[in-house]
Amino acid sequence: MAVIQIDKDLCTGCQECTKVCPTFAIEGEAGEAQTLVEERCVMCGQCVQKCKSYVSLIDHGKEAYAAKRAERLLPETVQEPLFAAHNVSHLAELIAALNDPNKFTVVQSAPAVRVGIAEDFGLPLGSLASGKMAAALRKIGFDRVYDTNFSADLTIMEEGTELVERVTKGGILPMFTSCCPAWVKYMETNHPQLTKHLSTCKSPQQMAGPVFKTYGAKIDKVKADKIYNVSVMPCTCKTYEAARPEMNASGHQDIDVVITTRELGYLIKYKGIDLATLPDEQFDMPLGEYTGAGAIFGVTGGVMEAALRTGYTLITNKELGNKDLDFTAVRGSDGFRTAAIKIGDLTLKVGIVTNLKNIEPIIEQLKAGTLDCHFVEVMTCPEGCITGGGQPKLLSDVDRQDANDKRREAIYQHDKDLPLRKSHESAAIKKIYAEYLEKPCGHKSHELLHTHYKHD
Repeated sequence: MAVIQIDKDLCTGCQECTKVCPTFAIEGEAGEAQTLVEERCVMCGQCVQKCKSYVSLIDHGKEAYAAKRAERLLPETVQEPLFAAHNVSHLAELIAALNDPNKFTVVQSAPAVRVGIAEDFGLPLGSLASGKMAAALRKIGFDRVYDTNFSADLTIMEEGTELVERVTKGGILPMFTSCCPAWVKYMETNHPQLTKHLSTCKSPQQMAGPVFKTYGAKIDKVKADKIYNVSVMPCTCKTYEAARPEMNASGHQDIDVVITTRELGYLIKYKGIDLATLPDEQFDMPLGEYTGAGAIFGVTGGVMEAALRTGYTLITNKELGNKDLDFTAVRGSDGFRTAAIKIGDLTLKVGIVTNLKNIEPIIEQLKAGTLDCHFVEVMTCPEGCITGGGQPKLLSDVDRQDANDKRREAIYQHDKDLPLRKSHESAAIKKIYAEYLEKPCGHKSHELLHTHYKHD
């Protein structure tokens, strides 16, 4: 399916996009319109973030601009420059669903969205806008405002249990994270024989999908076929992930539509809402509850750190104290970093890959049997989800780095400020296992929360 496109009418051939593409999926001569090779594209949207060729109201006039805006099915309230490299928008489809009285609309928003969305409303870079975003989503008209952070905690319960089972029972190691769909697609396309190393866990977005349409449907007293599940993501590849044919564990398409952080900004403005002035509101419970572990999924190393906090308890049956929760060894944005973490009698060897451009040497080590790790996190984007292709766009490299630094700081501070910082401590997580899922990596959770991959 088409997720990323390069508009040949607008592309000037500056080749900024080719420099950041991790899979060399963009081709063309300098000074000429570039071509996207869909077979190699992992839809990460880094080209969208970097593109500098555009049409605007000021430079090209109302008629030319309006034509491109209409072509991309964007609301008339959108007035910012439209760039050559862009993600295909599903905003019109979402607006139609919000106006359909027969649909029960449920929305989730990823950890990185809340440290990006406020930038589009004049607030300082990296502003944490959890409460304002929840308020805006409710004013837009969603029937339930839930949170991907809840299912990030759920992911840790499943993935942590899966890792412990692989380590203690002789499963396939190293185990790689599976929450980044661009990374999963890269493996399926280029190294299908190695997909057995991927965790079978779905991403937090895709865990939320069937949970909202089954367990959530019971809570909300609504039929699953009436639920219209919406995801707000920093990632352009999430649209591809949601459309995968196996993502129907609820008996329906689990996620109906995905929009980016940028598109949420468009939608809020279309509805005439000023996010900056909204008083904070809470997410709906129980599927809007989350811990600091769920919140840090938005930064590179965050999935690893969250897994270590719960993995420690799963292995030792003891709890880490608050002073021991910061696994700083896995934090950072360098291409590949490793750490040896002592957990009881086990020394867990972990690795973190930041930016898919750095993955091939790791793959070669894996093939050669020299990759000395139990668990490896891989994030396609330069600094994890906070730098996703769907985040607010900044043209200046200096501004972009400043935004990334401040988004990262805000996520870690949010983690520190939350009353609970380990996924297994969440009352909502305990409740869903007690009432519905039974146990991590059990029959019911495998049915809803785990998946399979293309392989040789």
